[in-house]
Amino acid sequence: MAIQLSIVIVNYNGLKHLKTCFDSIDQNLTGISHEVILVDNNSTDNSCQYLEENYPDIRLIKSKENIGFGAGNNLGVSKAKGKAILLLNNDTILLDHLSRALDTLYQKSTHGIVAINMLNAEKRYLNAVGRFPTPTRLIRISFLNYNIGVFKSGRFDKQQYYVDWVTGAFMLMRKADYLKVNGFDSDYFMYVEDVDLCKKIETIGKKCIFLPNISYIHFVGFNTKREQLLIDGYRTYASKHFGKWGNLIANIALTINMAVKTRLR
Repeated sequence: MAIQLSIVIVNYNGLKHLKTCFDSIDQNLTGISHEVILVDNNSTDNSCQYLEENYPDIRLIKSKENIGFGAGNNLGVSKAKGKAILLLNNDTILLDHLSRALDTLYQKSTHGIVAINMLNAEKRYLNAVGRFPTPTRLIRISFLNYNIGVFKSGRFDKQQYYVDWVTGAFMLMRKADYLKVNGFDSDYFMYVEDVDLCKKIETIGKKCIFLPNISYIHFVGFNTKREQLLIDGYRTYASKHFGKWGNLIANIALTINMAVKTRLR
């Protein structure tokens, strides 16, 4: 039977999350022929041993070094056999069947990436979509989020919404589209590569769709380096998507952004 969906998970020391993630995949992909590919970024917590002993059907790709989130996904997708791919964080739990998400992907040829509703560990709504950066918006990263109306409250009144970008924790798309835009840009190590990928998908005439009535849990962790990594990521984004003057304005805005945050600490 042809594989409909390849689920690609990049793992780095995520052993504590793997069982619940895999169990949720089994529960919510019944009737959908699929494979699971895990790319391990040189974990030191026995993730690979656990996988080999308990999940022999999952394809394990071992990297000898931590190559980052984007490059790890690229490696996994290069081995994928499915017509569609789901890029899924290791620290997630699917709560609903994914048949409707797949149907939405193929509903129109212009549908590029499908995302679903993200909840935290307490099953509270988390905003996981946003607007594309402009040089001036980068003075505050929060300006990039859809933070008004239903996207602020989490009380949605439509079955689906078109948005600029979606978080990389859950990205469902055609493998052909991913390859057409050369996947994630490996110049990003962590953060903003998802925004960049959505922008590249837009350049080939396709859109991101957000489905609020299908959900997953994402155990969003705190990373002390997150703010700096975000700033670095958006500097990379500016260099790739803005012209000379736009890039200059963006870098000034990001410098002010970081200076204010440093002062407030």
